[in-house]
This record gives sequence, structure tokens and C-alpha cells, in this order.
Amino acid sequence: WLEDGMLMRTHTSASQVRVMREYGAPLRAIFPGRCFRNESTDATHETTFHQCEGLMVGDDITVAHLLAVMRTLLTSVFERDVAVRLRPGYFPFVEPGFELDIRCLICGGGGCQTCKQHGWIELMPCGMVHPGVLEAGGIDPDTHSGFAFGLGLTRLAMMKFGIPDIRLFHSGDLRFYEQFPATV
Repeated sequence: WLEDGMLMRTHTSASQVRVMREYGAPLRAIFPGRCFRNESTDATHETTFHQCEGLMVGDDITVAHLLAVMRTLLTSVFERDVAVRLRPGYFPFVEPGFELDIRCLICGGGGCQTCKQHGWIELMPCGMVHPGVLEAGGIDPDTHSGFAFGLGLTRLAMMKFGIPDIRLFHSGDLRFYEQFPATV
């Protein structure tokens, strides 16, 4: 919270209703943005991160569509197939809600500090858009459905480049940054 009582953005989900009101259905949208959380930091959690929220709304969108899009996205990013799993999860904007995990690419699933010895790492919360959110966006939940996901870009980069600790991104250590080629 800021001193004036305002809250810095904790997620990018609020953009969903705005885009539904403006464009209606069907739609596909991506909402990148910087997010701020009041939480303890560890190897996979940081107080500031960039998130990319995705939203797809149309006729007969199902969990199968969600999984297909997530698998395609992850295969493209990692340039190979990665093992994924869905676990139930609660998020107020989706119902049902899931945690999409991938097998830890740091340790290959054997267990390490990054995955807290579980072999899996939470990569993106996701789920089917809650009917109330569709209604708030001016879309009839009886004729349309959709899915949404939130992808932490820093955690994605950790898995892509084998970075074991998210805190390295904000460390200011030039040796960390110099290992990545600069692109223009």
C-alpha cells in the first residue's frame, strides 16, 4: 500500500473486463505488466515481477483449449516438450481454477532449492473465466466461455536459462547480466 492508501497493481487480471467491454466476444488478448506483492522472497518469489496475462473468450472454449494453448506456448518458449501438470487452485477470476506446474528444468525433477525438493515448479495460475467476470465484461456466460492465465515472466526466464534463484534478477550483479547476450 502507498501512503495515500492506493494499492500498487498485484496482478494484471483487472484488464480482462476492460477488453471484454471494448471488443466483446470472440477475443484473444495478452496483458503484460509489472506487479507488486507483499510477500517473503525466496528462490522463486520476489516482491516485484513482470506478468503476462492471457485471455481467450469464444464459443465452447474448454479446459482442453487451455491445455493445448499452454503446451504450445511452453514448447515454443523452451524449444522442446516439457512435462506439465494441473493442480486445483483458487483464484477469484476463474472457476475452476488451476495451478499449471512444469517439471523443474533446473534439476530435471530430481529436487533442488528452486523447486523446494518437489521436482515441480508452479509456472502459471490459470482456469476457466468465472461467469461473473464474463457478465461484468458484457458477455453472456450462457453462450460464451473462456480461459485465462497469468505467467510470471521472470520465473519463465529462470526455467529457460537455468537460473536457480529469482533474486539474481534484482541483485545488480553485473556478472549475472553479462552471461546473457545483448540484442538490439
